[in-house]
Amino acid sequence: MKHQRTTRTVAVSAVVLLALGLGGTAQAAPNSAEKLQKAVKTDNVVEHLEELQDIAEANGGNRASGSPGYEAAAQYVEKQLRKAGYDPQRQYFDYQQFVEHSPSELQQTSPVATTYEHGTDFLTMEYSGTGDVTAAVTAVDVNFTDPAASTSGCEAADFAGFPVGNIALIQRGTCTFGEKAQEAAAAGAAGVIIFNQGNGEDRSGLLNGTLAAVPNPAVPVVGGTYALGQELAADPATEVRVAVDAEVVDSTTFNILADTKGNADETVVVGAHFDSVAEGAGINDNGSGTAATLETAIQLAKTKAKPANRVRFAFWGAEESGLLGSEYYVSQLSDEEIAQHALNLNFDMVGSPNGGRFVYDGDGSAFGQAGPEGSAEIEKVFADYFASEGLASAETDFSGRSDYAPFIAAGIPAGGLFTGAEGIKTKEEAAIFGGTAGKAYDPCYHTACDDLTNIDEKLLGQMSDAVAHATATFADLQPHKGNGKGHHKGKGKGHHKGNHDQWEHKGHGEQR
Repeated sequence: MKHQRTTRTVAVSAVVLLALGLGGTAQAAPNSAEKLQKAVKTDNVVEHLEELQDIAEANGGNRASGSPGYEAAAQYVEKQLRKAGYDPQRQYFDYQQFVEHSPSELQQTSPVATTYEHGTDFLTMEYSGTGDVTAAVTAVDVNFTDPAASTSGCEAADFAGFPVGNIALIQRGTCTFGEKAQEAAAAGAAGVIIFNQGNGEDRSGLLNGTLAAVPNPAVPVVGGTYALGQELAADPATEVRVAVDAEVVDSTTFNILADTKGNADETVVVGAHFDSVAEGAGINDNGSGTAATLETAIQLAKTKAKPANRVRFAFWGAEESGLLGSEYYVSQLSDEEIAQHALNLNFDMVGSPNGGRFVYDGDGSAFGQAGPEGSAEIEKVFADYFASEGLASAETDFSGRSDYAPFIAAGIPAGGLFTGAEGIKTKEEAAIFGGTAGKAYDPCYHTACDDLTNIDEKLLGQMSDAVAHATATFADLQPHKGNGKGHHKGKGKGHHKGNHDQWEHKGHGEQR
């Protein structure tokens, strides 16, 4: 989805500085923070996952936004929050839902009859047009020599001389998938195949993305592996059949928001996306983040500790359709309300079966993409916590593929945890975190096998403890008999220039 570029001058929230002891004396009382961390038990987190699995199985196999499974799961989360003493509220929003009526198909009809496997070789691009087309394949400005430099299909000039009615074969890179598909359709392509870029292990496998374009292109569009692209480009006489049966319908879904008491001028948003993809129950993606966040909220209420700063627990809808829930939430904030948001903590996939303990690179030291001022301090809280527990951690980049992205675009400091998706674990990571090098962090990412068997419970427990620790730290928990008042209202100054239109988002929201 293409977003408007945003520039905003922001202040560093006092709560970020205070959490590190940089702006005064206020920090979470050690006993209160430790009590919360110990109260968030892995068994309870797993029990929430079991409930989400049961709900999905009873409702067509998934918890996708707009589905009966989503509504049933929402009722479960709301019930748990009410039992803990919260007053959860639904924040409704309208959106255009992509509905696929049957799995897409892709076959090579000439020169070698080949049927490609859905979910292994290719997948439907979300917001694809519908159609059943058999035609010759024409490669569009593809680059197998230096794939890192691919600009395939990003400009109308790339389609100069393109044979009208052919199927465009386009390589990932530079611009969004939606822009590539729109350029191809405008040039007369009858269908589009976008294959992965090939520059690195995480850009060679199956491409699972969204066009995030409304109106969507009126031609079928699928995404495939780098190897598929190489195969289809090898012979200029190649002919394929691509078929997609889907539609885009007007729909309504919602976020769930639940607040603690505390200083609203220092609101800490602790969030996880709540929807699964349509392909499965979404137990790691993102039942894991949902369950860890929910259990933290429940146990925070039970400790009777008083957050000096308001904590808003958020369960985002329609993330898998393009970060729509978190985008809507941020879009509804006034400038004054944005200034009241101290930070966003995001927990999206925290139990990957071959995962690692990844912390978002708030200061940009590892990947060059820093968050708004204050994000570095959030990264430090997580890194220091893991170090104190004798656990290694590593940075992951702000790629824009999850719900922190709208907060960053609005200049709100952000951070969080991630254990890996379709990317491939390196030898170095296997040496640090264990697991298997050369395999995906989550081999069931966005597929039907993302169920209860697709969770590393030990890693989930470690990450859930970190969720509780960071929530306690930034909430500035005071003991039960404390007055619950904040200690510092000053603001530092910083400047952040948003760059939202260049970011990707995970999986169905992945844009380039």
